[in-house]
Amino acid sequence: MEFKEEQKFTQWWLWLILIPLGVLPVVGAYFQIVRAEPIGDNAISDKLLLAMAIIMLLVVVLFLVMKLKTRVDDTEIQMRFFPFLSKKTKWTDVKKAEVINYGFVGGWGIRLWTRYGTVYNIKGNKGLAIELLNGKKFLIGTQKEAELDEIVKRVGGQK
Repeated sequence: MEFKEEQKFTQWWLWLILIPLGVLPVVGAYFQIVRAEPIGDNAISDKLLLAMAIIMLLVVVLFLVMKLKTRVDDTEIQMRFFPFLSKKTKWTDVKKAEVINYGFVGGWGIRLWTRYGTVYNIKGNKGLAIELLNGKKFLIGTQKEAELDEIVKRVGGQK
């Protein structure tokens, strides 16, 4: 038995914010640098405007490529938060694992120092809370809580 899930940032409201933040500096740079039409009476330098445009475009691209992949089978729990990190945990190292509603932990992405340890989530408020034998904790968000709960109870669950 195996569980697999891949999540991406697909929230419409997030893209409603990100797309203008990425496009506006590029449009501004085009007008000020290419067409030589300064933006406003006290325009910022071309270099600063270009740097802002590049940074904002990189942020938008980051959200496009970012994804949380989870795989659970009878031997281990694998999590990959691309492009940042990858984590594998053997069931033999797990003290307790359960699918929970974790509420709001201050946003999405990677959240440090929560009561669940490090939280890796893309959206929602359900996830696999894991406590290791060494006392460390982490949580992996999910959109397929019933499916994940079923496999966790079968292969690991509340030890």
